[in-house]
This record gives sequence, structure tokens and C-alpha cells, in this order.
Amino acid sequence: MKEYDIFVPLFYNDGSPIEPKKFQWLQRRLLDRFDGLSFFPQPIKGYWKMGEVTYHDEIVIYRGVTKKVRSTRRFLILLKEDLKKAFEQEEIFIVERNIQVL
Repeated sequence: MKEYDIFVPLFYNDGSPIEPKKFQWLQRRLLDRFDGLSFFPQPIKGYWKMGEVTYHDEIVIYRGVTKKVRSTRRFLILLKEDLKKAFEQEEIFIVERNIQVL
């Protein structure tokens, strides 16, 4: 079983907030794909470096769990490109982890 975290920015690069309808669109797509889905709505501050420049952003996290690993990876590769366009980002961070449910 795999768990996926999708880190989604709350603001465009110009500082304006991303419209709620885009988060609703994302949530519908994720609910159609995953066996279980969690949403962490509290804003999280993220930092990353490119060269000598440190960037920061506020993000939320969607977490999905599934047994369908191969098809989910294909789905996430396509979703990532859609998110980069819709949220006007150069990158979207998605983490995959092995999990065991007790």
C-alpha cells in the first residue's frame, strides 16, 4: 500500500490567492482516484533553495492512500502537469511512501 502527499500552494507567485474553485476541482479528482483521502487545511510554511536564493510559500497538503500503485503513479504524473498549469507553478511536490495499515 502507498501513501501520497501532494503539496499545493495557496498563492500564485505574484502573491494573489488561488481561487477556491481550483481546490474543489483538485479534491474531486483526488476523491475519484484514491481509496482514502485526507486534507490538511492549515497553512504550512514551506521553504526551498535554488542556488543562493531561498524561496517561501504557504501550502496545504492532500494525502491519498491506495493499493493501485502503477495506475496511481500514472494519474499523479498527469495531475502534476495539470496542477502546474492551473496553479501557475514551475513545480508541484508529490511524495510517495510505503505504508502498512494496522
